[in-house]
Amino acid sequence: MAKKDGVSRRQIVSGAAIAGVASALPSQGAAQGAAGAAPIQDPRTKYPRPPFKKQSQPWPGLAGQMDPRPDHGEQSYKGSGRLAGRKALITGGDSGMGRAAAIAYAREGADVAINYLPDEEADAREVIALIEQAGRKGYAIPGDLRDEAFCKKMVAKAVKALGGLDILVNNAARQQTHASILDISSDQFDWTMKTNIYAPFWTIKAALPHLKPGSSIIGTTSEQAMDPSEDLYDYAQTKAATTNYVRSLAKQLAPKGIRVNGVAPGPIWTPLQVSGGATMEKLAQFGGDTPLMRPGQPAELAGIYVLLAEESGSYATGQVYGAMGGNGQP
Repeated sequence: MAKKDGVSRRQIVSGAAIAGVASALPSQGAAQGAAGAAPIQDPRTKYPRPPFKKQSQPWPGLAGQMDPRPDHGEQSYKGSGRLAGRKALITGGDSGMGRAAAIAYAREGADVAINYLPDEEADAREVIALIEQAGRKGYAIPGDLRDEAFCKKMVAKAVKALGGLDILVNNAARQQTHASILDISSDQFDWTMKTNIYAPFWTIKAALPHLKPGSSIIGTTSEQAMDPSEDLYDYAQTKAATTNYVRSLAKQLAPKGIRVNGVAPGPIWTPLQVSGGATMEKLAQFGGDTPLMRPGQPAELAGIYVLLAEESGSYATGQVYGAMGGNGQP
């Protein structure tokens, strides 16, 4: 039974809300054994398109309170054992791409530990329930990645709970929109840098002694690394840094047999957008300026995270895989 800092996972996932989520989703057998491929769909109309309802939440936001609710693959992702026996730690695993990766990894046969902020507990409970429904071990590690000591403890807890570690996904990030650099305080700037740059540095250092040849490190970067928005001055810098560390660390760790890659999303419908990451004006038309005329959903990137962790991707290292709705980067 998975535990969260001494609390039984059975206690955490009990309750009508979680039962409702779990009952609406396919069983492990259905997820992994359904015959035939999904029917072909027009990518332009597969998911909601703008205009979207204007909405806001206090940072860090919850996927469960968004309208429309994001798709992380809860009902659509079907596994086939591509990560059987693997042990994964995902930061920011409660929502967005981290949640999509966690669901996919579990349905591909991996045990998964997720990190998130305590305010995101409601979303995290759903993710743990989904991991366990897939028949895998789920382990929750709430805490603030801006603390170096916590990052070290997080890795140690994941290794102990899962019995090892061979996939590390650095996905957690802070994004806040500011019209001018003059609107960003030093404390706010430090918050973004600590979350997006320092935390992966501390986490990778703590994880490396546990990673064997064949292990994978995956960083979530962004289209902002190559084409920064004028109102995401600090966030965009961190994504350029993420892209850079992926390529640098890949060269450093290749002789050890450890692969390092990145995933670069375009506009994706996540709580980042409704909790200060976009203005209300941008939110209403979010993703509408892409060639596909809509934002992406986290579920549409899940397969990339799987590819970068599984054996069939063994020759890919130092790569950044984009999913930007037609904007053509990286």
